[in-house]
Amino acid sequence: MVTDPGQLDAARRIVANEIAAVDRAASRFRPDAEIMHLDAAGGAPQQVSELLAELIGVALDAARRTGGDVIPTLGGALADLGYDRDLSLLARNGPPVLTVRRPAPGWRRISLAGRTLTLPVDVQLDLGATAKAHTADRAAAQVAARLDTGVLVSLGGDIATAGQAPAGGWQVHVADQPGEPTCVVGLAAGTAVATSSTLGRRWQRGDRLLHHILDPRTCQPAPTVWRTVTVAAGTCVAANTGTALTAAPTRSEGTSR
Repeated sequence: MVTDPGQLDAARRIVANEIAAVDRAASRFRPDAEIMHLDAAGGAPQQVSELLAELIGVALDAARRTGGDVIPTLGGALADLGYDRDLSLLARNGPPVLTVRRPAPGWRRISLAGRTLTLPVDVQLDLGATAKAHTADRAAAQVAARLDTGVLVSLGGDIATAGQAPAGGWQVHVADQPGEPTCVVGLAAGTAVATSSTLGRRWQRGDRLLHHILDPRTCQPAPTVWRTVTVAAGTCVAANTGTALTAAPTRSEGTSR
């Protein structure tokens, strides 16, 4: 959404280009994505693109800010639980998976200096806890700067704004499942809101109903405290990280909420 209707098509193109660039860099679900080739370095330092370095840096910053509750080292654990492709392609019922409770690989072992990344051989990255939210922040900032318009960018449950807000602020409708109670959250210019749920991204393996928010202490779906959490903050990354922290105790989020 834009405050200058004449800029809507141009704004949509900017956002679409941002999404496509992030998908090529960081999607765990496409074999040609840059992130899928990091293992080839075998633990040696490697050069990554500026965009992937930025996305990994944001993920590591979230890990630092949360004391390791929201981390980017759960790619292998999510795949082991069956979440190895886009949710739209994921078989919702499948054979049992092994329940191996183990700590996630330590995120502090990842070294990022500029564009030079050193990734331990036992670490498979998943940037889902921060990458989509950061993309919303990036896209909103670019639209506002390039088109001189107020803008709201919504990527699923991750919403960022930039530029001047409409009169009364941005009004965001928050809902869970169809037919359930809803509310409206008002956002001032330049702020963001994110919503996370343990209901939407679920799949069955054997007799286990799994979801995508993992406890890094066990690499298993975290115990559910709240069904749905919405957080407003100064950036979408901060809001999204807050939803993961609140949705379940000591946890980290997997790809693509």
